[in-house]
Amino acid sequence: MNNKSLPLIYVALDFETAEEAQQLITQLDATQVGLKVGKELFTAAGSEWVRRWVEQGFSIFLDLKFHDIPNTVAKAVVQAARLGVDVVNVHASGGRNMMETAKAALVKEPHQPLLIAVTVLTSMSDDDLLEIGVQRSAQEQVKALAELTQSAGLDGVVCSAQEATLLKSALGASFKLMTPGIRPAGSQQDDQKRVMTPEQAQRAGVDYMVIGRPITKAADPAQAVSDILASLAS
Repeated sequence: MNNKSLPLIYVALDFETAEEAQQLITQLDATQVGLKVGKELFTAAGSEWVRRWVEQGFSIFLDLKFHDIPNTVAKAVVQAARLGVDVVNVHASGGRNMMETAKAALVKEPHQPLLIAVTVLTSMSDDDLLEIGVQRSAQEQVKALAELTQSAGLDGVVCSAQEATLLKSALGASFKLMTPGIRPAGSQQDDQKRVMTPEQAQRAGVDYMVIGRPITKAADPAQAVSDILASLAS
């Protein structure tokens, strides 16, 4: 497990091009926030672009949600570790064997990022789950997959802040929670259905918050970060 102190906020770099992302990153302070790189930007910019920002001192959450046969996922998370990212994720629905194999592969690496699992996407409702054959509610499914993740030896999960209190109670304080769907008071919810303010998320026990448009679309992104951090320190 990575014992490095990680930032509380990861800024979601939901951009089409490396150039657009760079314009935003150059306004941010690596001592205050980390960067979340998802599928769109990673596909556009590539792994060496990610390595560049690691070398610039930014903590990176590589949000690629690996879900494949165990050997393929294990090799993928090892490559993420070798890029120097601090957090990488898989889909818990890939199962115990996939998660255990990935974790075992990371243990051999000099740099070991946090390995966390996606439970239920924050855009999904109970009705969405029912459509794909999941009979549990979103909250029940999150808890079941989080328990599986912990028993497979991973460091935490990606979940909605609304499930944070439940998961901290069930799985303990050391099990890390990374939460998207964080919106400062007054922000639009956009495509997220299960959201909380940063202050609410902190009280619920969230360890790391993913925040996108309230920072990336702000007139002054650095000030937006400062305002959020101030609200959490008060």
